[in-house]
Formats: sequence, structure tokens, C-alpha cells
Amino acid sequence: MSDTLMVGVSGVRGIVGKDLTPEVVARWAMAFGLWAREHRPAVVVGRDARPSGPEFAQAAIAALRRAGCDVIDVGLVPTPTVQLAVEHHHAGGGIAITASHNPIEWNALKFIGPDGIFLDGDAGTRVRALADNDTGTGRGRGNPKGLPGGRGARGRVSADPAAIERHLEGVLQLAVVDVERIRARRFTVALDAVRGAGGAIMPGLLERLGCRVVGVNLETDGRFPRAPEPVPENLGELAALTRGSGAHVGIAVDPDVDRLAIVDESGTPIGEDYTLAFAVRAVLEPGKGEGGRAKGNTVVCNLSTSLVVEDAARDCGATVVRTPVGEVHVARKMVELGAPIGGEGNGGVMYPALHVGRDAPVAAALLLALLARTGRRVSEWVAAAPRYAIVKAKLERGARNAERGLDDVYAALRSRFPEASADTQDGLRLAWRDRWLHVRPSNTEPIIRLIAEAPSGAEAEQLVNEGRLSCAAS
Repeated sequence: MSDTLMVGVSGVRGIVGKDLTPEVVARWAMAFGLWAREHRPAVVVGRDARPSGPEFAQAAIAALRRAGCDVIDVGLVPTPTVQLAVEHHHAGGGIAITASHNPIEWNALKFIGPDGIFLDGDAGTRVRALADNDTGTGRGRGNPKGLPGGRGARGRVSADPAAIERHLEGVLQLAVVDVERIRARRFTVALDAVRGAGGAIMPGLLERLGCRVVGVNLETDGRFPRAPEPVPENLGELAALTRGSGAHVGIAVDPDVDRLAIVDESGTPIGEDYTLAFAVRAVLEPGKGEGGRAKGNTVVCNLSTSLVVEDAARDCGATVVRTPVGEVHVARKMVELGAPIGGEGNGGVMYPALHVGRDAPVAAALLLALLARTGRRVSEWVAAAPRYAIVKAKLERGARNAERGLDDVYAALRSRFPEASADTQDGLRLAWRDRWLHVRPSNTEPIIRLIAEAPSGAEAEQLVNEGRLSCAAS
């Protein structure tokens, strides 16, 4: 395995042509097919707009057929559309071919279970064992139940061209999304879909909500015109479009449309964490959203999510429960607690009233529902809440900490800040009343992530520098 092929319980990610080839895709798809057919021999396959997607989709479909699975091909769609299609078809699982926010040279397979949630724990470990045992050739030891691996009955392939339409209808039918009230506001929305799968769904959703859409990068050819992650430094074109068009709000999605970032009416990117904070207010605000009907007053988010989400939850009488970084961890905790809303601070909103997965169309609808119901502009919501600054940094994992882990780093930081509250669910998170520092190895790249939040950028940068120093010394 190369040093850039990232293998996790929910899938595999790598650089196209170097780590991720049609042969590698076929091996992992075969392994997943053998696992999925134990539940039901049908697998949904969908992809984002990356140029490598069609070839990888065909390789995955062929391997799944060799594994004896029927394949439901939903084509070029958002990742949450694939998750919803798995549930709709009562399939044994699904494969979303997407590298999400990673640069164009990357692609990945994301494995989805029959419940529409990404694999974790024993399921992901078993798929990896099947792949490691060379199931793709049918010669491996990873086929203990005698399932076909390269020979025997082949599954069938059918297309599902209605998957995006079902997704749209599901969003529009959410009780908290007052479609008529939103339409009455006649919002103008600036949209940047980074030439990813968002162009296939976001304009249609906004138009059905009565919005005038002014857009850039709505083509679905996967040729990203900028770095694809929807972070403030990448949203200059959207910011200018929002200002120039007089839009009420600007929104950007990532290539597979599970994350949404917001630009306020003045053209200022406000940071991805506000997406979840606004969704919390849309759903839980007393007497306005679904707070009275929700199963519980708990908001679930990961350890790297901003304090703006805690503030929003507190205003709505809810408490926050944090999990390790990764959609699947948040999803499982939401199911366990019956949480009515949750997500990640990267713009990923998870609303179980539709499904337990990050979903940018849902996030956009909840944002517009909040703005329509309250009449407040995005900038007014931001100004009314406490302000924090988040600083994020990446460090390459040196040979020493790649081999030994980051325990020395964590020990040094805990010694440096003995008064901080420490959470070790996922790396190390040190927390104080109004700030925190999170240091962890990335799940998707061979790097160390350092994230800090504090009342000012200088204070957050100081915390990140403490993390850098500890990493350098270990």
C-alpha cells in the first residue's frame, strides 16, 4: 500500500493513477459486494463529477456484478442522494465514488450500509479483510462462505434516473421547510457549485423554493476552477457575485454536495460552522421549528465544531454532545440519542427527518426557512451571537509520528495546559470556557490537523502554534 492510499472503515481514498486505479477500485468493490450481499444482493452506485468517475464507476459495477450483486446505477449525483437511494431501494449497501473536498487528482470509494449510513466498526473491518484477501480475483481466503468472487452468476444492472428528483421532493416535504413562506420572500441566492455534482441539484432546489438564482461554476464536468473545499479563502468569486447581484445570501457546496458554506449579503464569507448553527436554530428554536416535536433536545457534532453551535443550541434549550471527527460517528450518536439535528462544523448538516447524513440541499432549505421565518439577514444573525475566530493548520506526518502515533504530542500539550479539559476520543481536544485546541491525525490525508478557536484570531493562532511546537518536538 502506498503512503497516500488512505484506507478507513468507511472506504478508500487515493490519487488517481497512482494509488487508485480501476484494478484497485474493482478489488474494493468486489469486497464490498461480498459483504453487502449478506444483507441483500443489491448495491447502489453513484459518483460525483470528477473526470475519473465514469471509469471507476464502470470498474465498480463490473466487480459488483462478479460478486453476484444486482447494481442500481444512479449516475452523477450528490453523495446524500446515493445514501437516500440505498434506503429507497432497500439495498444491501451503496458505493459513492467521490473524494469530496479533496483536489481533482484524488478520488475515493465511500461505502454505505443498508441503513444509508457510512460503514464503521466491524462492517468496515470485514470489508477491508475481504479486500486484503484478494477477493477481486476469486482466489483469496476472504470468502469463507463460498460467495462468488470472479466467477458464477453475474448480477444485473439497472438505472435509476429519478434519484435526484426523490431527493428534492424529500427536502421540500420537510415540515420545518415552509415552502410558501420561503417563496413569498423571493430570495436572490448566489450559488457556486465548483463544477461538481451540485449543479445537478442545487439550482433546481432553489428555483422550486421561489429563489432567483445567480450562479457560477454550475457545470458538472468536475474541472474545478479553484480549490474545491468551500472555505472562506476559496470563495472570492462567490463573494463578488453576491455583492454584485444584490443577493440576499451566497452559498457554496463542495464537489459531492454534502457540505454547504454561506456568504452574507455583503459578500463576506462567514465560515462553515455557521451552517450548522443556523440549522440548529431553524429546527429547534422554541415555538418556531420542531423543538416541541423532537425526540430530544440534543445536538450532536464533532470535536472540531465551533462554539457558535453550542451557543445556538443553548439559545434553543438544547445541549451539545461531541463525537470523533467523521460523519459516521456523528450519525451513530444521533441515532443512539434520538437527536433531532446534528452535523459537523465543516458545513455538514444532518437532519434525521430526511436521513442521517450530511446534506447540502437540506442545509440550504433550513437556512432559507430560518431567514424567511425571522426576517433577519445573515449578517444580523452573525452580529447577534458571540464571535470567535477559528484557525486551521496542517502538518505533514513525519516518519517518526507516522510510525509511533501522536502520543508524545498529546502528552506534551496536556503537560503544557494542565488546567484545560481534555477529550481523547479523537486525538486530543483541550477545552476552556471560550476556546479550544484540537490536534488529530487526518482520516483522509497523510497529515496532522490542528484546529483552534478563540475570541480572537491572535489567540486562536497562539493555540495552533502551541500545537505546532509540540509536534515539532515529538
